Amino acid sequence: MGYNVEPKIDKNTKIAVLMGGPSSEADVSRRSGKNVFNALQRLGYKNAELIEADENIAKTLRDKGIELVYNAMHGKFGEDGCIQGMLEVMEIPYTGCGVMASAVCMNKEYTKNILKEAGIPLIKSVLVRKDESYKEKIKDLKYPFMLKPVSEGSSIGMYKVNTPDEMEECFKKSLECGQDVMVEEYLQGKSVTVGVLEDGDKMFATEILEFRTKTEWYDYEAKYTAGMTEFILPAELSEEMTKRVKQVAIDAFNACACKGVSRVDFLVTQDMPYVLEINTSPGMTDLSDLPAQSKAMGIDYDTLVQIILNGASLNK
Repeated sequence: MGYNVEPKIDKNTKIAVLMGGPSSEADVSRRSGKNVFNALQRLGYKNAELIEADENIAKTLRDKGIELVYNAMHGKFGEDGCIQGMLEVMEIPYTGCGVMASAVCMNKEYTKNILKEAGIPLIKSVLVRKDESYKEKIKDLKYPFMLKPVSEGSSIGMYKVNTPDEMEECFKKSLECGQDVMVEEYLQGKSVTVGVLEDGDKMFATEILEFRTKTEWYDYEAKYTAGMTEFILPAELSEEMTKRVKQVAIDAFNACACKGVSRVDFLVTQDMPYVLEINTSPGMTDLSDLPAQSKAMGIDYDTLVQIILNGASLNK
C-alpha cells in the first residue's frame, strides 16, 4: 500500500540541501543530506544542490539565488534555531521546525519543562549546571543514572552510571561537551521511537520502531554501526499502548510547537510511555529511524522527502 502526496513546490525552484556545519553530528548530517539530494533529483527537482553549511552560508545562499532550503543539518546551529533564524531574516522558506521549537527541543531541560506542563509522562531527573556540584542535586534520585548533555544529539556525551564511584569520572566526561548535564534515573523497558509528520492540514504519527541493542543502551555505536541494533517494526506493543504512544507523540509535538516533521523518543516501562526527547531534524541516512518508520506505513523515501519539502515555510 503506497501513500500518495501531491508536490506543492515548483519543480524549477532553486533548493539548497543544507548539511554538515560545525556540529558534532556533521558527518551524519552529510549522509542525510546526500540521500535527500538524491531523492530530490529523482523527484524532478533538477535545481536542487548540496551545500555545506559554513561561516559564509548566508552569502552562499544569496549568491546562488536559493529560493528554498531543505534543512538536513543535525545538532548545533542546524537544529537549535540558529540556521532557522538566519533563514527567517533572509526570507528563505525552509523545512522542519521553526526557531522557537528548534531551540526548545534542542535543550532537554526546556523540553521537559514544557512537556511537564502539558501532562506528558517523564522520567525523574535533575539538571546540574556546569558550575554546580552534582552531589546535593542528585540526593533524591536513585542509581543507576543516565547522564545527558542538555543540548547534544546522537547520544554524544551520554553515560550510564551504575554506582557513586563511577559518577565523578562520567560527570566530568559529560561536561566536556561544554554544557549543563541532565541526570536522569535509568529505567529498564522498551526503547521506541515514533515520527510525527504534517501533510498539509493532516498530522499523523508513523509506525512505532522498537530497537534492541547489542550495547547496553542505545548509544552512538548502536545508532550508526550496521548490525549493532535489532529493529522491530512495528514495535511489539499492545494495541492499546501503540495508540497511546502515537497520541502522546502528537501531544508532545504540539506542546513544543513543532512543525513539519519531528521524531519523539520513548521508554515504555511498567505500562507507561515516558517521553525522552524530541528530535526536530531526524536523520535521513540509510540507517535512520524516520525513513524506516515511514516505509512501514507505505511512505517510501522519496515520498517522505516530498512531504517534508511541501511543509517548507517561514514565520514559524
